[in-house]
Amino acid sequence: MEREAGFMSDIRILIVEDDPFIAMDIEYAVMEKLGGRAELIIVESVAEARKAAQLKVSCALLDIDVVGGKTFDIAASLLHKGTPFAFVSGSTPDEVPTPLRDVRFVRKPFSTNEIVSFVANALENA
Repeated sequence: MEREAGFMSDIRILIVEDDPFIAMDIEYAVMEKLGGRAELIIVESVAEARKAAQLKVSCALLDIDVVGGKTFDIAASLLHKGTPFAFVSGSTPDEVPTPLRDVRFVRKPFSTNEIVSFVANALENA
């Protein structure tokens, strides 16, 4: 999501999703909850996600299968940094590597309440 030049927020949420309609659903759910207080970084590929994950983010929502592969290395990096994240995927939880299995897993199709609840809890505990 493009923001005006100079916009900086203390709340930065990374969304990695290659389906534009699902990305939009997540974006609207989060924006409805947080309004203009959050900066959303929405990317669709592993390469873009790697770059974005180098930034300081408050939390992240990761689809597993996106353009360029799987997001497990990004997930491992976020876990190492202590950044809260959830997988939002049509994959099954048993496809997640063992070191990442304790991470929140939201199965597609999801309810926007699940997304909002995760983000709210992640920000509250940050």
